[in-house]
Amino acid sequence: MPTKRNPLAKLRASLAGLGPSRDRAGSEPNGTDPAPEPGGGRNPEPAGESSHRLHFSASTTRRALAVIAFGAVAAAVVTIFLTGGFSNDSNLQTRQPGQAAATGAAAGEAFGTARPGDCLTWSKSDASDLSKVDCGGEHLFEVAAEIDLSTYPGAEFGPGSKFPGVLRFAELKDQLCTPAVENYLGAKFDPSGKFSVGLINPGDAGWASNERTLRCGLQYSGSSGALRPIIGTVAEQDQSDVLEPGVCVGINQNLPADPVDCPQPHAFETVGIVDLAAQFPAGPPSVEDQDKFIEPACTQASTAYLGSPDALRNKTLTLFWGQFDATSWLAGSRRVNCSVGKGADVGFAPIQGSAKGDILIDGQPPVPPPAVPDGRSVPTPLPGAAPAPLPPG
Repeated sequence: MPTKRNPLAKLRASLAGLGPSRDRAGSEPNGTDPAPEPGGGRNPEPAGESSHRLHFSASTTRRALAVIAFGAVAAAVVTIFLTGGFSNDSNLQTRQPGQAAATGAAAGEAFGTARPGDCLTWSKSDASDLSKVDCGGEHLFEVAAEIDLSTYPGAEFGPGSKFPGVLRFAELKDQLCTPAVENYLGAKFDPSGKFSVGLINPGDAGWASNERTLRCGLQYSGSSGALRPIIGTVAEQDQSDVLEPGVCVGINQNLPADPVDCPQPHAFETVGIVDLAAQFPAGPPSVEDQDKFIEPACTQASTAYLGSPDALRNKTLTLFWGQFDATSWLAGSRRVNCSVGKGADVGFAPIQGSAKGDILIDGQPPVPPPAVPDGRSVPTPLPGAAPAPLPPG
């Protein structure tokens, strides 16, 4: 069976520091590490493919697809570089520890006065129009902590020091922002949920004017790093990383990407959501108990979505779903997606069209496997062999 949470947490811990970074050149570096698969091979291939390839059981295929779907897609964290800067040294302001820093940056008033619990948003790619908004409405960033690098010993962050690069800010996010977010939310933070740790720095112009304040916080980003809107504070909502049924998740080099229209090539399609809250009102359920509940629920959701219990088999697709570990469960995550996709030698095969209708897999229509005979299956005798004896009675 698939394991959604642990691979995703491990990958986010190592990769979520970058994704697209809005630097001056507008570059968007991305990276994806192979996801470990618990108890199975790395190259899933559903039964029924050509005989020269390896064959895997349905459960192994489901597990492999889920690991790839929910582990190989690390939510990218955006490191935001504010434009502008101090017009002159007279704009620098002193403050008591714990007070918000007024950066004086041309676009940095909201950034400089943001406190933990404030919500920020912007529309321009360089975040130069960053502003504070009510957390009950749409926003892109929830502030968890203010980090003043000028209080750290050494010359790295001292006056006149070089503006750190993207990789260094990613390290600072892991070293400083991740603990700050965990302290801000406590047990309410699901490191494998839909929210990830983010960092906003003052930009090279602000840095050149000796502004050394960072804002650590939470954001919701896709695999390309594009930020998605958040409504409400993170602590007040289910952090399950689920998509509505009917969403097709794009594909990039056989790995899942951001959602796309279903006629475009995609890795898999969501067909349902299963909520485990009512079934398990006490502590975190075991993986086995989750599977016993999720499998029939996802099967029912798939049949209802596709319109027939035979549609999945006839289209040679595999049904798979996610699971929770104890950390995610204790943070309040309770919902998983049921999805359908097609395994390839590595990752997913590209699908075009919604699974509700006609589809192409690797550019070809799927060929339904032979029908399963009714009743007891009698093996076909070898050529020249006597007919197989019939069972008595």
